[in-house]
Amino acid sequence: MLEPFIHGFILALGLIIPLGVQNVFIFNQGVFQPRFVKALPVVITASLCDTLLILVSVLGVSLVILGSFLIKTILISVGCIFLIYMGFTTWNSKPSNDREVEANKFPLKKQIIFAASVSLLNPHAIMDTVGVIGTSSINYQGEEKVIFAFACILVSWIWFFGLALLGRITGELDKSGKFLPILNKISALVMWGVAGYLLFTLVTN
Repeated sequence: MLEPFIHGFILALGLIIPLGVQNVFIFNQGVFQPRFVKALPVVITASLCDTLLILVSVLGVSLVILGSFLIKTILISVGCIFLIYMGFTTWNSKPSNDREVEANKFPLKKQIIFAASVSLLNPHAIMDTVGVIGTSSINYQGEEKVIFAFACILVSWIWFFGLALLGRITGELDKSGKFLPILNKISALVMWGVAGYLLFTLVTN
């Protein structure tokens, strides 16, 4: 029973570590929010969305999604439009040195919507989860498959909590606020980069 847990844990960790839209947004909220507890809605929403995607993948829906060219095309197209829009919004935003002012730009409802959007409308993350985790889960049955899925889900929750905490620490160290505009530019470039990569794969495949 230890093998599927280790497999799921390492696999999920390898997929979640690379810099992506979801990671950048959660890190940003850790930086911007005046208290760590105010970043928790983002963390919990992203974790729940990942949990949903993992469960859907392990249950076999991934095979349906990957097997339909139309579904993949629609998914990637909508996701790319969203990422391009988010990139322009982030690039043009002017961060304030006052973290309370920054936090007010993302009230609770907006935090949850954005966190769900970068999780469920991010085709790159979906393809990773659905394609890699879903395919790998085929090797297991019954209790072993449950353990594999649990390990993948556990990684998401630990990672997002840790990422928001790291953002919080970074925000505390950057009292001048000079890092925030740079962070926004990096975030926008990541979003555009992911959108460009996805469009390239859609055209070439």
